[in-house]
Amino acid sequence: MPKATETVLEINLSALEHNYNYLRSKIKPTTKFLAVVKAYAYGSEHIKIAEKMANIGADYLAVAYVNEGVAIRKAGITIPILVLHPQVANFDALVAYNLEPSIYSPRILKLFLKYIKTHKITNYLIHLKFNTGLNRLGFCKNDVNFIIEKLEKNKNIEVASVFSHLVASEDVNEKEFTENQIACYKRITDNLDEKLGYAPIKHITNTSGILNYPDAQFNMVRSGIGIYGFGNDKKYDKDLRPVASLKTIISQIHKLQPNESVGYNRAYITKTHKITATLPIGHADGIGRIYGNHNALVVVNGQKASIIGNVCMDMIMIDITNLDCKEGDEVILFDENHSADALAAAAGTISYELITGISQRVKRIILK
Repeated sequence: MPKATETVLEINLSALEHNYNYLRSKIKPTTKFLAVVKAYAYGSEHIKIAEKMANIGADYLAVAYVNEGVAIRKAGITIPILVLHPQVANFDALVAYNLEPSIYSPRILKLFLKYIKTHKITNYLIHLKFNTGLNRLGFCKNDVNFIIEKLEKNKNIEVASVFSHLVASEDVNEKEFTENQIACYKRITDNLDEKLGYAPIKHITNTSGILNYPDAQFNMVRSGIGIYGFGNDKKYDKDLRPVASLKTIISQIHKLQPNESVGYNRAYITKTHKITATLPIGHADGIGRIYGNHNALVVVNGQKASIIGNVCMDMIMIDITNLDCKEGDEVILFDENHSADALAAAAGTISYELITGISQRVKRIILK
């Protein structure tokens, strides 16, 4: 790969395909695969990721909000797209771009049915979301009769899938809770199938569910973090390849005397002679203040360097004392060999927050 000459986020589509094939190997050939591409495809590049997933065989895509789905449709991607958290204000766009809403509450169901009726729309696909323990979004199990009553009066709606979300499928200490969730979900879907008179697609497993609860794959699985290279467990991480690499360069090097300060609020004071490097990346790019003051390391020519002082909006400073480097050299914040998991953990957060927070002003480079 070429060395960085500016701050860039490299997106490796070969790694994406590898991860997809690995996760596919863990499910039955007949099981459908839903790729989650919300939040700019977990901070990478949503259009290219969605396009690649469609081309290599994903059956469904999922986004959080309607505008994300609209952008994918405008790029010419035609496979089904599930909108996980549709807003009433966006129903026009949702229908115009043939997006499929997750209907998660009595209020949203009534409002969407009213919209469909008012606009004389026929044969529209929806997805029913049930809460089995996450307590975030979803119908409760006692809402089944209400749902059936409403659907029987609105024949222009068809249920494409019924789904739920596992709370702690990566945590072995929560195995009993997870199994109870799966059992609750199965009771709900059995009840719905009987009353609907047909069997929608069923999916409850996320990435960790695919890996840890293969018997709960039903007839579709969902993967978000997994397709981007993280398995929520070191034993799986070795089989996955991170898709995104965040790189920058050294803009300037400073030689400091003892008792000099670095950055805002003089958060770092030298005790001895030090050499520092300034990098053109900061909290406006997604590297928050939590990474400053020795909380995280970056890699310069294969050597680790500590972030010192407070992270600035557009810059960070690192300690390169005794390191072999010069102005213009590449600096790696995370890549396939230096995990975003490790960088995030060093600052007390998680890879999800780090990778989804990379600003859109950071240039994306697609590696095919």
